[in-house]
Amino acid sequence: MGKLADLEGPDALVQRAVETFVRVYGVDLSEYDVPPGGWESFDAFFTRPIRPDARPIDPDPCAVVCPADGRLEDAGPIDRGATLRVKGKLYEVGELLGDASEAPRFDGGTFAVVYLAPPDYHRVHCAVAGPVTAVRHVPGTLFPVNAIGTEHIPRLFARNERVVVHQQSEAHGPVATILVGAIGVGRIGLSFDELLTNTGTDGGTRKYGNGTAPTLDRGDELGVFHLGSTVILFFPPSHPVTLVKRPGERTRMGQALARTESR
Repeated sequence: MGKLADLEGPDALVQRAVETFVRVYGVDLSEYDVPPGGWESFDAFFTRPIRPDARPIDPDPCAVVCPADGRLEDAGPIDRGATLRVKGKLYEVGELLGDASEAPRFDGGTFAVVYLAPPDYHRVHCAVAGPVTAVRHVPGTLFPVNAIGTEHIPRLFARNERVVVHQQSEAHGPVATILVGAIGVGRIGLSFDELLTNTGTDGGTRKYGNGTAPTLDRGDELGVFHLGSTVILFFPPSHPVTLVKRPGERTRMGQALARTESR
């Protein structure tokens, strides 16, 4: 599917595929700049950037903003012992992060899961402001992350390939953003790093020191999904957040997802 999505032309075939997808899924293209002559490949269409003015960022610096367009699939407390339940399924924080030693910092904190459906804008943005301290590629499978997958595949999010991005935020403390891969093209790319998943190699862990850490603001582009997927956020107990959105609600990148009390 990745090879097909990357094919450039014949133009009429690419445009027909795009038009069919737009019609079937009801994609609203009014918020995007359509290239003259259309997109060069289906992947270019699927990863299309949105116009900056289409997603204003909540001005409150204490607001955690929605990292993506989609639906808040689940959210709530991280239990003592660094475990959580997503749609009733038990997960361990350390397993999702790909490193059990990082789990204690989120023990007693809060999690949120945003699901991106096929017609959604498929770029992921920063929920908080702050430097990136580490990135980890966790190899895995590419099961579907829709309702069928989450209901019938045990430990789905811990089995699928994913990329974990750690930020250190002044307003929100250490925050982890996990980009979870899914069926289809299955690639995840980062906007500040050359890492690209599903290429047959393990990207490992990259740690950033003073002077090398990319510093990103709320709403800055973090990465991109080449078809499908889910974003998981972990917040620490040291900076408690109050959710503004509720599970089942639609999310739009830049809207407030939660708020941290001023410190």
